[in-house]
Amino acid sequence: MSSAPRAEPGRLGEPLPPELLDDAERLTAERLRGLQLDRLRATLRHAYDHVELYRKKFDAAGATPDDCRTLEDLSRFPFTTKADLRDTYPFGMFAVPMADVRRVHASSGTTGRPTVVGYTENDLSMWADVTARSIRAAGGRPGHKVHIGYGYGLFTGGLGAHYGAERAGCTVIPASGGMTARQVRLIQDFQPEIIMVTPSYMLALLDEFEKQGIDPRTSSLEVGIFGAEPWTEEMRREIEERAGLHAVDIYGLSEVIGPGVAQECVETKDGPHVWEDHFYPEVVDPHTDEVLAGGEEGEVVFTSLTKEALPVIRYRTRDLTRLLPGTARPAFRRIQKITGRCDDMIILRGVNVFPTQIEEVVLRVPGVAPHFQLLLTRRGRMDHMTVRAEARPDAGPERRRAAAGEIVQGVKDGVGVTVDAEIVDPDTLERSLGKLRRVKDLRAR
Repeated sequence: MSSAPRAEPGRLGEPLPPELLDDAERLTAERLRGLQLDRLRATLRHAYDHVELYRKKFDAAGATPDDCRTLEDLSRFPFTTKADLRDTYPFGMFAVPMADVRRVHASSGTTGRPTVVGYTENDLSMWADVTARSIRAAGGRPGHKVHIGYGYGLFTGGLGAHYGAERAGCTVIPASGGMTARQVRLIQDFQPEIIMVTPSYMLALLDEFEKQGIDPRTSSLEVGIFGAEPWTEEMRREIEERAGLHAVDIYGLSEVIGPGVAQECVETKDGPHVWEDHFYPEVVDPHTDEVLAGGEEGEVVFTSLTKEALPVIRYRTRDLTRLLPGTARPAFRRIQKITGRCDDMIILRGVNVFPTQIEEVVLRVPGVAPHFQLLLTRRGRMDHMTVRAEARPDAGPERRRAAAGEIVQGVKDGVGVTVDAEIVDPDTLERSLGKLRRVKDLRAR
């Protein structure tokens, strides 16, 4: 059977019919900029008047909401960081009374205090709208069934996708994470057209399909909407070829709203369009904080334009990307597929290394599955990295030895550092049901 993604004429892979675009998607760039400025000025005033931390930070920077006369004036205002949310834990960043908050979400807090975010009724409605818009841009239509494999609970992925799919007129299958074998059975029995899940967990699902003797290309799935972690074009090709579907990128983070900040359009697959009527993007130099011109790589920073409970001003995402002109949605700028995070970068003997660079190498090596981990240790005074990758079930000892050598050489040629490589048995490395942690750092031990 062909592994080419399935698409019906006039649906997937073709521009969205004008009648399915919402009012904001029909705006000209000029009208969008005017809307952004009005909403930005209102947001700055809302934050200044109702959040003590913003009032202090604005005053310290010598900037008041009245100083914002153009969109470019936003650069005069201070950044917001994850540390600000942790320092004001739990509700110190909320700009409305708790009686007006209808839901809270929070990070896992594995590295310290969790970051807590809140939503008014209007915030939840806006979130459902932008996620529904994202699903439509990915090819979703009313009546489609959406299998949601993101975790439910305090993590924003599951409920964010859930209410967006319902708002889009889809039928929701709230599978959540875990119980991989059962999820495959649900997909076979319920016949969803769309799956929303992390790309790393999608790979685990594909492995489970094949373990059960099922060719995943024969499933009902037509579109995969993948997010919550960086993933490469190599991983996109791996998923599309094995699953026979369109793999598109959804971008978001809880501090800004959750999933639905930006979405890749299925007809172009050229990076997520930012829904700029609600979220204003900048790209800054992560070292100098200077705002960069379009097309230059740096850290993407977001300012919310319509949030009530938790407005964010110039929130530092730590995600590295570029701002590019819009294509499928001309008024909305795109972000290049996230290449990594400032805080994911590994400095190995003076060379900057991102896990996504290693992923590109691993996915090119025959006999190796797309599941790997980077083990950081110290040998004497020098840092050392070992790439641990799983073999595919049909890879014998000779192919495994060759694969290890190919990974070592590929990293040396492509990244410029010397590493070791270890090929382990299938299903040896821990699977993640949410965001994948590629790096295991043992240097402090």
